[in-house]
Amino acid sequence: MSVKVENLEKSMAKITVEVDSAEFDKAIDSAYKKNKGRFSLPGFRKGHAPKQMIEKMYGPQVFFEEALNIILDKTYPDAVKESKLDVVSRPEIGVDQIGAGKNLIYTATVAVRPEVKLGEYKGVTVEKADTTVSAKEVTARLNQELQKNARVVEVERAIKKDDIATIDFVGSVDGKEFEGGKGEDYPLTIGSGTFIPGFEDQLIGHKAGEEVDVNVTFPTEYGAKDLAGKAALFKTTIKAVKEKQVPKADDEFASEVSEFDTLDEYKKDLKKQLKEEKEKQATAANENAVIEKVVENAEVELPAPMVESQLDNMLYDYQMRLQQQGIPFDQYLKITGQTVEQLKEQMKPQAEKNLKTSLVIEAVKTAENITVEEERVDEEFQKIADQYKMKLEDLMKTVSAAQRADMKKQVEFQETIDLLVSEAKLVKPEKKAAKKAEEEKA
Repeated sequence: MSVKVENLEKSMAKITVEVDSAEFDKAIDSAYKKNKGRFSLPGFRKGHAPKQMIEKMYGPQVFFEEALNIILDKTYPDAVKESKLDVVSRPEIGVDQIGAGKNLIYTATVAVRPEVKLGEYKGVTVEKADTTVSAKEVTARLNQELQKNARVVEVERAIKKDDIATIDFVGSVDGKEFEGGKGEDYPLTIGSGTFIPGFEDQLIGHKAGEEVDVNVTFPTEYGAKDLAGKAALFKTTIKAVKEKQVPKADDEFASEVSEFDTLDEYKKDLKKQLKEEKEKQATAANENAVIEKVVENAEVELPAPMVESQLDNMLYDYQMRLQQQGIPFDQYLKITGQTVEQLKEQMKPQAEKNLKTSLVIEAVKTAENITVEEERVDEEFQKIADQYKMKLEDLMKTVSAAQRADMKKQVEFQETIDLLVSEAKLVKPEKKAAKKAEEEKA
């Protein structure tokens, strides 16, 4: 196998790989053995036709695609190693020469890790996260607690805004039901905007047991093109109406949900909790602000295939999260009216931000020669072992070399971030008089 590398523009490269004809012929034989059961030729039992006869009937190239895949699996990883390129995308494969008895020549066009030009990264100035707690925030937290302790009870009256209606529905366009337009025992909060505009409003004023014809029009930019802009009828049965009963904010409520006897004592404790939360959040916010400034000061051009690979990974993670919630991805797209392309377009800014951040932090780590000892890595695994109440040695039996290397990289990244934050200038935001007065009331 021979490997040639051609550097292209915008952090792209082309790897040309030439594989000896004997290797490709061997791959053709393997492809034949793997696929011969699919062929049925006159005079031969299925799966017993000779390779030459199959090639004669279907063409000499019949096994080339499978043979190419066999060669790619075998040679591409070694070709990347030999190229000494830092490949950051899936390859786009092209074939320059292919045929029995010939050397196979294929190309792999890939994105490589782009160059990062660091700007100012030590001593950057950012606004320090505010940790003061206002009276308004305490009231908002109290309201959250009231909502959390609210009771949902079934009522025998007409639906109002903010009620929860349990419904069955069947949607149709031009008299025909459409995929994803049917639901049973669906709990719909009126006014939540969950359904198509106009749907929820048409349920207001109706009671449990009633059947309602809900007429709506799908938005013109609806993801499912076969439904976009079309009028639809939803045959809807209201099965139950429920309302949320929120308790009063008084001493009785405070004594029921806390160790305090009065509402004032409870509110002081809520303020204390908010202060602790804000201080933890401030640590993360300050860190993020410093990182964003360092990334903003750097120059890096992301190759398109690198972004596409990141988007594919993010989309896969999103699908897995939906699946864990019991929501099929196809159904999610139908309900939200989105396409995969639209979803990826929404994710693209975050994908680019994640990549730039990772590349810049890696560049700072290299510039500062930040490394950690293996003992430091063991400390992180010890935290995981403690979390699951395991012995470290038992946990390490389940950790692969790649996982340990990934943990080492994570620790080094955090050390790099800690350095950036420690060197940064965190300045207090200017407080307006009105805001000061509000905070003093808390």
